[in-house]
Amino acid sequence: MTMKLKLLGLAGVALASMASVVVAEDAMKNPSAPAEQTSPEEAAPSGAASSAPADAGTDAAAAPAAPIKPRPAELMPNASHSLMLGLVDTGEHLIAVGDRGEILASNDGKNWAQVPVPVRAPLTAVAFADAKNGWAVGHDAAIVHTADGGKTWDLQNFQPELEKPFLSVLFLDTQHGFAVGAYGLFDETTDGGKTWTEVKADEIRGDEFHIYSISKLGNGNLLVAGEQGLLGMSTDSGKTWKKLPPAYEGTLFGSTAVGEKGALLCGLRGHAYLSQDAGSGKWQQLETNTTASLFGCGPAGQGQAIMVGLNGLVMLVDTASGKLSVRNGGLDGALSAGVALKSKNASDARLVVAGEFGVVPVPVATP
Repeated sequence: MTMKLKLLGLAGVALASMASVVVAEDAMKNPSAPAEQTSPEEAAPSGAASSAPADAGTDAAAAPAAPIKPRPAELMPNASHSLMLGLVDTGEHLIAVGDRGEILASNDGKNWAQVPVPVRAPLTAVAFADAKNGWAVGHDAAIVHTADGGKTWDLQNFQPELEKPFLSVLFLDTQHGFAVGAYGLFDETTDGGKTWTEVKADEIRGDEFHIYSISKLGNGNLLVAGEQGLLGMSTDSGKTWKKLPPAYEGTLFGSTAVGEKGALLCGLRGHAYLSQDAGSGKWQQLETNTTASLFGCGPAGQGQAIMVGLNGLVMLVDTASGKLSVRNGGLDGALSAGVALKSKNASDARLVVAGEFGVVPVPVATP
């Protein structure tokens, strides 16, 4: 691995630590820079006691460890102001997921209610196949499912022993879905999440790069994006995968569909790329005029996409021309996701963003 401090940290869960991705890359380019910090997960095995004698606990070590049982997320009075990592508009509600297993629901993007969740692991992403069926994924390889639009959630997968988080999830319908994550983690279900199996895609998974995003393009093709410019595509609903030429050699944190065959990519140090045909290998680098990393991108309606990142950065992209406009909502924390919420009382839309301060609406009008 080239960078040990990753988005949504493999060891830490504070979104503010996203900035460490930039620090880590600087260290790679500058050998005289201080060595990167070792995460707690890498420093010692879980449950290790460094002060114990070398020959102590032999019998205990031989005994199988008791399985870790999931604990339900706590209901917190200020959950909507805590670290939130994933956000989606189901068509009926907004659903946000976050740091300690919190899942929030909102009708307007302003008022949020926390719902019970059977796991306390940080949840990093959420996706819905229709207005009722949705899935959220996260650390401890946790996967939870709702069949009632987000009111209640069931635990479908929990594997803390893997020490790998899921970072993105996509469902093609209510039965067929994918979850991707750290160190090439790539699972598939064809029965609505009752069972999950590893995807056999050596071209994509062979280097064990982190896969940060999976998205469905307008023509049905599937696109994954990740570490060191990793791009992969499936043209047969995930049966087979091929590796694509990178748009650039750095990390890509997000992807979203553009038109019929195109995509928008966003990533490290303000890098963003647009293509009208993602499979062609032809990408237009967007002039973002920032070195702030972009951690999420998604559709914003009316031929636009939204990108969000460090320092409260919110950008709207004209997906035909690649022209950018910056939206300053007075936010100065790190942002992880954003959606465009259609107002029921006006002809314009407004943006809702999620990040280290929670979930809040951002005016679309240029300040």
